[in-house]
Amino acid sequence: MSGLLITGTSSDAGKSLVVTGLCRALARRGLSVAPYKAQNMSNHSMVCHDGSEIGRAQYLQAQAAGVEATSAMNPVLLKPGSDRRAHVVVRGRPAGELMAGEYATGRAHLAQAAFAAYEELATEHDLVVCEGAGSPAEINLRAGDYVNLGLAQRFSLPTVLVGDIDRGGVLAALYGTWALVSDEDRPLLAAYVINKFRGDASVLEPGLAEITRRTGMPSLGVLPWLQDVWLDSEDSLSMGAWGDAEDGVPADRRLSVAVVRLPRTSNGTDVDALAAEPGVDVRVTVDADAVREADLVVLPGSRATTSDLAWLRRTGLADVVLERAARGAPVLGICGGYQMLLDEIVDDGVEGGVLRCDEGATKGSETPSAATVPGLGLLPGRVVFHDDKVLARPSGSWRGHRVEGYEIHHGVVAPSGGEDFPGGHAVGAVRGSIWHGTLECDDYRRALLDDVAATTGARWSAAPGATPFAARREGMIDILADALETHVDVDAVIAIAKEGR
Repeated sequence: MSGLLITGTSSDAGKSLVVTGLCRALARRGLSVAPYKAQNMSNHSMVCHDGSEIGRAQYLQAQAAGVEATSAMNPVLLKPGSDRRAHVVVRGRPAGELMAGEYATGRAHLAQAAFAAYEELATEHDLVVCEGAGSPAEINLRAGDYVNLGLAQRFSLPTVLVGDIDRGGVLAALYGTWALVSDEDRPLLAAYVINKFRGDASVLEPGLAEITRRTGMPSLGVLPWLQDVWLDSEDSLSMGAWGDAEDGVPADRRLSVAVVRLPRTSNGTDVDALAAEPGVDVRVTVDADAVREADLVVLPGSRATTSDLAWLRRTGLADVVLERAARGAPVLGICGGYQMLLDEIVDDGVEGGVLRCDEGATKGSETPSAATVPGLGLLPGRVVFHDDKVLARPSGSWRGHRVEGYEIHHGVVAPSGGEDFPGGHAVGAVRGSIWHGTLECDDYRRALLDDVAATTGARWSAAPGATPFAARREGMIDILADALETHVDVDAVIAIAKEGR
């Protein structure tokens, strides 16, 4: 065996989930498995233990496979800073920028890095489970493709299509994908899987049989809707897509959290652990009333801090945050959100042009900004952006509780007052941290929420014996692997990988 490509009929079809579940299912069978995605277009990333930066999804897939995450598993990461340019990370390190006009033609050097990384993994593992990007039916990008069928052609990888039935039109999407790809690429399409089905799967059988008759691709199975599985995603479409299972905590003992959906949110997975906490209701929103009334407001990370701050002001949400702080209501800023809370932001083009908040500016216009931008002024200090990116796995403590996180940022904060806070500082109920991932630390998270409840008068308290977040994540990986074993022909997947193209 060598490799297998899992691709989808669209973004958010379930490629990442299927790869994660396969990595766990195949590892259970004693295979040495490695996940791989040639190129991510995502602002949700993670720092490996060797200090390299890769997509969150591939980091989690490595965990599912039981192997150490490395930069070879996601050799190219594109982090959009605006609609027209992306910051490039190659083998876990910053590597310049890519403009929109270069996307189809200016990536040859990135393809070389991606192919070399695949070859590295293929020599070290029994099977490399590759994840595609978007859809192979994006024929406008085929000439320079190295993450979908361009990758499959290079290494003769059999390809499995994943279709999302929840959004409708899945049979048309499967057939349309098969029909749109070139005659040369079509033989690579080996099989397909239906994802997110609700109800009796037998009603699909006539349609699946017809797809197989027309395309020659067999169905490997129909995955059900898995309400309680919401693993780390790379796609902003999935931010806040948590299960809504009843946790048994009564309405008068609940805590509300509003997470502001910034235009360029990065590492939105920071709040997943809050959503997993019994009795905590997390809403990702741009609604001013929700931000005003929540027990806690979170300003998440941003890949375009000054641009998103200008948007915050233009929408009036900045005024709501200021009003909350004035009455002592809790606010938490994480990384870019923390930087917005400071007195001053100095960015001389490191993150790029910003949406100007000057009076009379055209909504949505993007122009170069002055190097210095006033922050919200809720935390004393300034942040200066540097070309060198900080990638680290720091740790500390807060009120006797150990706190661990990871850093991915260009901006270096210099506080000029306030109290120490893990990865940052605080003034009263306004807190900021440059560290991502800290809320996954159970004792720290619950102590912080206890403080929020005490401040707001909420009757929430941590549920005795609540499942640790790390165990919950492991449990979701196992649920996903179990679902694949039950509803998908994993033996056929292995056979397809063995047979190759």
